[in-house]
Amino acid sequence: MIVRFGYVAMSMEVQDASPSKTMTMTSFRKLSDRDAAIRKLERIAEGNLHNTLRLLKHNHAHDIRVYRFSSKLIPLSTHEDLQDWDPFAALHGAFGEVGQYVRDHGMRVSFHPDHFTVLSTPRPEVLRNSVRDLKHHVAMLKAMGLNATAKNNIHIGGAYKDKPSAAERFKEHVAMLDREIQERLTLENDDKTFTAAETLEVCRATGLPMVLDLHHQWVNNDGEQPWELWPGIQETWAGALAQKDADPERPLPPKIHVSSPKSESDPRSHADLVEPGPLLAFLRHIAGSTPAIDVMIEAKRKDAALFDLMNRLANYESEGVRMLDGASIEISG
Repeated sequence: MIVRFGYVAMSMEVQDASPSKTMTMTSFRKLSDRDAAIRKLERIAEGNLHNTLRLLKHNHAHDIRVYRFSSKLIPLSTHEDLQDWDPFAALHGAFGEVGQYVRDHGMRVSFHPDHFTVLSTPRPEVLRNSVRDLKHHVAMLKAMGLNATAKNNIHIGGAYKDKPSAAERFKEHVAMLDREIQERLTLENDDKTFTAAETLEVCRATGLPMVLDLHHQWVNNDGEQPWELWPGIQETWAGALAQKDADPERPLPPKIHVSSPKSESDPRSHADLVEPGPLLAFLRHIAGSTPAIDVMIEAKRKDAALFDLMNRLANYESEGVRMLDGASIEISG
């Protein structure tokens, strides 16, 4: 089984390369010339996209082909008071350059809209804002010229004191979404509310592919081992929504998230680095049934955690782990 590793948004190695520089609405409103304020937002966004391209080049140099974009590429882009602003005309070239680099180097990229994007909500205004946010993420991927293999990963959301009803609302709201939003969605289990088993049931009902978060599953489960759910999770990646625009000869591999607990007293928070033992136990259990998998590292140290994990995995070469390059391994089935 081929395993590729990636990381989230920020680099610990590349200096002054934040893709998430922003401006508050308070600062925006202090500028008396609204057009000038909007131009400033666009300059900040152009800088974020420039830094994203720098990070992609850094990734390519280290064989990293899996990467999650910052959702904050365009400051204030979904704010209620700026709905008359279309930033994409001014940012067309910058978005296009990022997308071209992704395509040229065969990278797998994604977004993870923040926790305010909640499709299980009973509140119409929250749903409306959530759909707006998802549309914005789709618009950014389309501005990059990326097809539906570039996904937006979300959680089911809150239970609102009635988890079955919340799950049903989520299914109903997903069914109402535009097809171009649906085909770019993946669904992840969370660490407090919806377990991996419950998330898998919703994925089966909606056709959404499931991203298994191993850390979340460890702290919020129904008593199962994560590999016991894997056959069902893998099936969700064979569906039409998962494989939209994928090459039939090279289908989109399943994706998982990995991080380690910060401490025994704070098991839900993410540690700086990733302990290889639990991850390897999972990968060895599924290696015989899965040809390839992509692993998103969600450790606090970002790409530094990836490099540390690769160095530590090299110690397992006598135990069925073969190092392929700077960010990929092969696990014997």
